[in-house]
Amino acid sequence: MTEPDHHRTAVLVVGGGIAGLSAALFLARQGVRPILVERHPSTALLPQARAFNPRSMEIYRAFGLAEAIGGRTSILTDLPEMIGADTLAGQERFRFDLLAQVRPPATLSPTDWGMIDQDELERLVRGATERSGADVRFGTELVSFVSADDGVTATVRDLASGGEYRIHADYLVAADGNRAGIRTRLGIGADGPGVLLHVANYVFDADLGAALRGRRFLLAYLDQPRAGTTLSPLREFGRWALAVPYRPEAGESLDDFSERRCAELARLAVGDPGLDITLVPPVPGWTRKVTGTRIGGWVAHRYRAGRVFFVGDAAHVVPPSGSYGANTGIADAHNLAWKLAAVVRGQAGDALLDSYEDERRPVAQVTLEQAMRLLHGRHEGTGATAVDDLTMIFGYRYDSAAVLADGPAPDGPVEDPRKPSGHPGLRAPHVWLDRAGTRLSTLDLCHDAFTLLVGPDGAEWTTAARTAAGSCGVDLRTHHIGVELTDFEDRWLAAYGVTRTGATLVRPDGFVAWRAGDLPRHPAQELRQALRRLLARDARHQP
Repeated sequence: MTEPDHHRTAVLVVGGGIAGLSAALFLARQGVRPILVERHPSTALLPQARAFNPRSMEIYRAFGLAEAIGGRTSILTDLPEMIGADTLAGQERFRFDLLAQVRPPATLSPTDWGMIDQDELERLVRGATERSGADVRFGTELVSFVSADDGVTATVRDLASGGEYRIHADYLVAADGNRAGIRTRLGIGADGPGVLLHVANYVFDADLGAALRGRRFLLAYLDQPRAGTTLSPLREFGRWALAVPYRPEAGESLDDFSERRCAELARLAVGDPGLDITLVPPVPGWTRKVTGTRIGGWVAHRYRAGRVFFVGDAAHVVPPSGSYGANTGIADAHNLAWKLAAVVRGQAGDALLDSYEDERRPVAQVTLEQAMRLLHGRHEGTGATAVDDLTMIFGYRYDSAAVLADGPAPDGPVEDPRKPSGHPGLRAPHVWLDRAGTRLSTLDLCHDAFTLLVGPDGAEWTTAARTAAGSCGVDLRTHHIGVELTDFEDRWLAAYGVTRTGATLVRPDGFVAWRAGDLPRHPAQELRQALRRLLARDARHQP
């Protein structure tokens, strides 16, 4: 097959995992048609992440994927418990209902956990991305790239034909996984504890009924055959995934995991020396039955290098405890996409893109600390954390030039979302509203564009918003709480921290950008100035 020598795009996304696919979807829905390249021939073939938190589900809900995700729920929906023991058959050191601890109340979010395996989610998101107009090219690998002041020129290879061609992009989003090849080529390192464990993963079929004793769980932390071993059920009944740590520093390697040894280790983990075990390939047709994983934690020193941005595991890696990894990558993509789209459309200055690192890197650092505490706590049976899960999922705070504070910055990197303040930099609080008999969330009003939520006596904001949006050349949607929308729980004013004449400006990613506690003397001027500051507008963007 002959490929054209040179393609052009506003944004090139490298990597077709969940972070890269999400970035491409969010860009396409913002009107920017990216090209995505991924060296593998398809989306993930293994489950990887087994659940996605309610903040990720809020994001996908805004893009119309909630129903499709709900229709692909995994078996883990009915297996909420996590256990810890020496062996599966032995005495437990802890057991708890994980979902009961992290499920949000209806006053906190309109969503729940998405109990969907990552391979299923990636297929759904890929389909939505392609339908939205993104150019998705699996089986295409990045060979090299050159970043310059006017963009990035990448050479890619079609692995089916062997043909190479170039893609010139205004910006490159590196979603190329934890090996972070693009970041490494740019000489950008990372901080953190590093690699904590090397793990051998394999799948086996066995009847564990005697050891289970009627228990049903989503994950077991076991001390045998080595501390840090985990056992989890797979989609097919009687099929299990075992992850066993090994030590390269002691001369151990994946080559040590023969089928016979794998069976012996599985019997040790279960606590049944006579257990009948059959190893199976993790993917039908594979000859390889054992795969390796590095579990660790680090955060990149930088999230931007000129016109190159890092998202997902390319920017940060956290231990799997807490299910933060993939969810943090989805939030990265959501944060970056609207900013790239605004700059590409000429609505914002390039400095807006600096706020991506300013906002997302501190979140990754706090998330890593949380995941490390969870990891140690679960291995030790304490479950100790510094921040409760719901606060970590919903309550992290952004501090950047893309947030206009209305007073002294609150203490700490997070706020309890169950006691919302509406401060700029936080996720817009969820409040149930009614429109002509239909219940909807405030979050359903705030996506894809800037949104101004106006108090019941703030009618003047509607005209002010039209004036300011026209002056700045941006799409600004206005919703009048108490007029077109009924606050039937009487929560909106307190949750958003404004009076009946006040207003809150919410960014396209659902975070509060600015607010006016009450109606100022010149609302159009105040709003126009806020938009210009948020969008880093300079003289070239004057209307």
